[in-house]
Amino acid sequence: MDRVRVHGLRTARRIVVAVIGSTILAVGLALLVLPGPAFLVIPIGLAVLALEFEWARRWLRRARNAWPATDRKKGD
Repeated sequence: MDRVRVHGLRTARRIVVAVIGSTILAVGLALLVLPGPAFLVIPIGLAVLALEFEWARRWLRRARNAWPATDRKKGD
């Protein structure tokens, strides 16, 4: 019975993450043509989806690598 409960909780978490991440990603995609910070919202949606899905991790990694590198050590 515990295995069924754990499996059910994992499935529920995966569904919740998918719904929330997909909604954020859809808003980000809409902001590509509407006024708003699409290039901030899309990575947030991918980060939420990356909690549960490998394809989202790959897309997020690819987007991070495509973004120009910034110098994180401002004091040097």
